[in-house]
Amino acid sequence: MLIEPGEKSANLHRAAGLVAKAAGAGAQVAVLPEAMPLGWTHSSARILADAIPGGESCQVLQEMARRHGIYLCSGLVEKEGGSLFNAAVLINPQGEIVLHHRKINELDIAQDLYGSGNCLGVARTPFGTFGLMICADAFARGQVISRALGRMGADVILSPCAWAVPAEHENATEPYGKLWLDNYQPVARDFRLWIAGVSNVGWLTDGPWKGRKCIGCSLVVNPAGESVLVGPYGPTAEAVLYLEVKAEPRPASGDGWEKFWNGP
Repeated sequence: MLIEPGEKSANLHRAAGLVAKAAGAGAQVAVLPEAMPLGWTHSSARILADAIPGGESCQVLQEMARRHGIYLCSGLVEKEGGSLFNAAVLINPQGEIVLHHRKINELDIAQDLYGSGNCLGVARTPFGTFGLMICADAFARGQVISRALGRMGADVILSPCAWAVPAEHENATEPYGKLWLDNYQPVARDFRLWIAGVSNVGWLTDGPWKGRKCIGCSLVVNPAGESVLVGPYGPTAEAVLYLEVKAEPRPASGDGWEKFWNGP
């Protein structure tokens, strides 16, 4: 998805169109990028970030999920009290939030804007058990976040991302994606799970990486550790990608939450 930095209304409108297209083609789960309404580290977050649940961005996504009868995952920029978080949600077809994650392994350069999360969760659904992480969570030391989700029973880990490279980066001479393969593949193999990293496209116009380009290359790795889907590269390479994912179904039970807390 192309994200226009700081343009919440435009981004939510664009997301609605892409989700409708995916659902119309038969998708049962749709995933949108990191910090979707505003873009990663855009300073508009200090004014435009909103609550989870109850905020405009979250409510719009909940309505999308209800309207199309799908599971919908997206990155959000969350405000709680005086704090901001780089967050993500998984919403069920009834419009209910079944997972809410705050990025834990945020890059140092973004920590003056975003606080850190302290919780991991998985949600059991008719399609299998989903876990949620965000971008750099994947390369926390020892892959501890994704491995914890695997230990908690995740069949599929969804990861909204914002993969950015310097403006002069040339994919032909330096193919993008090794960092993510190096961190997705061993976890997928060890826990026999799927990992889907979904990145936006477009230019970063604010924040510590102003002038860099987000280049898509969304990636899915299967339980054998094989890369089975790779999106196109480039700051204008918006695309809706489809893949059949076969995770062992597990019946939903209780409220669908299991949690792992860092601390009391």
